[in-house]
Amino acid sequence: MKISQEKIDKINEQILHFLYQSFPNQPFTASIAKEIARDEEFIKKILFEMKEKGLVIPIKKDNKGNIFSKRIKWKLSNKVYDIYHKNNI
Repeated sequence: MKISQEKIDKINEQILHFLYQSFPNQPFTASIAKEIARDEEFIKKILFEMKEKGLVIPIKKDNKGNIFSKRIKWKLSNKVYDIYHKNNI
């Protein structure tokens, strides 16, 4: 089943909004998928597309520097966070 670009754009907006609301926490892919009620693999694909556009940043290590074996946390890029912050003041 093909999803229209308009719907993908809305999903992107939902992801960005969730990451902004979650700040300073950095949710895992599974948490993002659960929050916006979408399949985890689909959300992972979307997040990597957003990463290529410079919208989000993957976090692959915990606070101690240990690499996550299979999971990835996500956060907004600084540029996107600043734009959201200015628009929500």
